[in-house]
Amino acid sequence: MRVLIRNADWIVTMNPRRERIRHGNILIDGCRIAALGVGAGEGEPVDRVIEAEGRAVFPGFVNTHHHLYQTLTRAIPAVQDLPLFPWLTMLYEVWREITPEAVYLGALVGLGELLKSGCTTSADHHYVFPRAADGLIEAEIEAARQLGIKFHPARGSMSLGRSRGGLPPDDLVQDEDAILADCERLLDRYHDPGRYSMCRLALAPCSPFSVTPRLLEEAAALARRRAVMLHTHLAETRDEERFCREKFGCRPVAHMERLGWLGPDVWFAHAIHLNDEEVRLLGRTGTGVAHCPVSNMKLASGVCRVGELLDAGARVGLAVDGSASNDGSSMWGELRVAYLLQKHARGESGLGPEDVLYLATAGGARVLGRDDTGYLDVDMAADIILVDLGRLEFAGTAGDPVAALVTTGPGPVETVMVNGQVVVEKGRLVGLPDERELARMAGEVARHMLERAGRRTGIDYLRARGGEHGE
Repeated sequence: MRVLIRNADWIVTMNPRRERIRHGNILIDGCRIAALGVGAGEGEPVDRVIEAEGRAVFPGFVNTHHHLYQTLTRAIPAVQDLPLFPWLTMLYEVWREITPEAVYLGALVGLGELLKSGCTTSADHHYVFPRAADGLIEAEIEAARQLGIKFHPARGSMSLGRSRGGLPPDDLVQDEDAILADCERLLDRYHDPGRYSMCRLALAPCSPFSVTPRLLEEAAALARRRAVMLHTHLAETRDEERFCREKFGCRPVAHMERLGWLGPDVWFAHAIHLNDEEVRLLGRTGTGVAHCPVSNMKLASGVCRVGELLDAGARVGLAVDGSASNDGSSMWGELRVAYLLQKHARGESGLGPEDVLYLATAGGARVLGRDDTGYLDVDMAADIILVDLGRLEFAGTAGDPVAALVTTGPGPVETVMVNGQVVVEKGRLVGLPDERELARMAGEVARHMLERAGRRTGIDYLRARGGEHGE
């Protein structure tokens, strides 16, 4: 199918030349951009024309870290004011209740929110596998296919239970050989390394406090044998730092370096508590970082040293993180918070609007190891969003479209295309005709999970005092 996006007020390419085109066109041939520029594609046969006057065109956003199942466990009163470790301990009890249906509905909700906020590519880190639940990664892949988003499911894992000094309960951890065998099975069935791929898998042991060194080493060896990416949480909190010092005798980054977990095929979520040498080390090795500003603020974890990581040569992208620590999945919203947080932390040397947009587009694509999306240019994927500059929220922003996008705050994106296919039109999901019905079904499953967890543990999750047990 050939599509012409015609006469956009702005085309913000975010390509290596950082070109911005006034009153330009984009010609799309199948899944790729065939031409762009003033007058591009005029007079050529096309199947559809999208009139873009009054619109700004941007590359689709890339979300580098999520936990989609958590869309069913957000805004729970009992955990709202807890730091990471007690927050996780409380929520593990609820996550014991997840099923393939819950994962499928949660993925539809989270990925749908992402698409409507302009995200065209998303990673997901799924690491909770209750003993009675099978087909969880398959369920979220099916949801991504239904909605038409590019998807990077990261097969997570936990193998270090409480009885062995880890944080998760023993019945949420898996046998390490079984984990590795399932990783092989999923790679064989779903991983597509080709250009414009809609599904690429990564291997993602959860964190230093929930997996053994052996699993980290074996996962790295498997990933490199299969030429796929590696992902985990790292340096998110001081609690994690204390855990690594006590159990492994070193800081988290040094622990991962010993196990072969640095390099251009690795990306870490958070990477907040880094010293100067660790920042330089991630830069020298080209290691990636998923910056999660909203989650980091909610859990009071700290502020990532984004500018210094970029200056050192690290790959950095933007991420919403799981909805239980964000309570939303809006990439557009994450842009504004990332901009403001870096200004708050670094003052005048904080990131500018275009720097933040880079994190959400080309930077995020680099973090996920992709060279076919993240910016607009000939032969790049037609992953494109259109924003209506005539909306009330943009009144008075007649100058810079990037500053308008980043600083004014989020709203619904008018049109979203993934590989040349329209997946959001007039702010509505094409692959999900009844969003209200999905919201109803997801809410019902979420309530049942909380009720079952409450009966089993005696915890009233609807009470606002985190960690307090029922009478």
